[in-house]
Amino acid sequence: MCIVLFAWQSHPRYPLLVAANRDEFHRRPAEPARWRDDMFCGRDLAAGGTWLGVTRTGRFATVTNFREPIEDHSRGARSRGDLPTGYLAGDLSPRAYCEHIATHQDDYGPFNLLVGDARELWYMSNRGAAPQRVPPGVHGLSNGLLDTPWPKVTRGMEKLAAIGEGQAHPQHLLSLLHDSWRPDDHWLPDTGVGMDLERLVAPIFIQSEVYGTRASSAVRLASEGVPEMVEQRWHPDGSPDGEPVSNLGEREV
Repeated sequence: MCIVLFAWQSHPRYPLLVAANRDEFHRRPAEPARWRDDMFCGRDLAAGGTWLGVTRTGRFATVTNFREPIEDHSRGARSRGDLPTGYLAGDLSPRAYCEHIATHQDDYGPFNLLVGDARELWYMSNRGAAPQRVPPGVHGLSNGLLDTPWPKVTRGMEKLAAIGEGQAHPQHLLSLLHDSWRPDDHWLPDTGVGMDLERLVAPIFIQSEVYGTRASSAVRLASEGVPEMVEQRWHPDGSPDGEPVSNLGEREV
């Protein structure tokens, strides 16, 4: 039940700013973000692939699942983690990659896909969103379609927009993700999974012993050069799992 908050072509220095939480069962094994050939990303050890990453050449990709009732949920023949990896490891343009995936989107469980570089950013979902260019502005993507106004998406977009044209340091992006505010029940969406689960996943930062936010990522993509990505991992009790790690080879403070 992840969330990806991003500002596209709205900052004078960084065409793309991203603040994203990966939410998952704590028992599901995963490796921290590190360089894997030309990709900096974490790795899902259960099904392979990744949830978010960047490359040395300035490519960016992330995927979220799409929340729907269990009876409607399809696992798909292929892992959703292959979707970001395929873009990051390839050379297709964001548009061409999304159009390629759209031709066999039913091979995957329900997903949202966001891919791009410093020049263009594209989005698609196999739950009702054809490949499309993302317009400039501040956006939010959780487990509904792009910019679906769930309380945590709206709140996260407002927090990201408040950074404005400031420095947008990775620590600022990580800080806005560590937000456990939970709205009242009448503001929660009804996605068919039951109120108990809706309450659990309502905050931007989710914390429980079984399921919660496993990693927070901050990405700054400049017009030239290697994108900057910082990842902070979390224990089930919501405490930091070590220090943040950066693709630039330095630990953040």
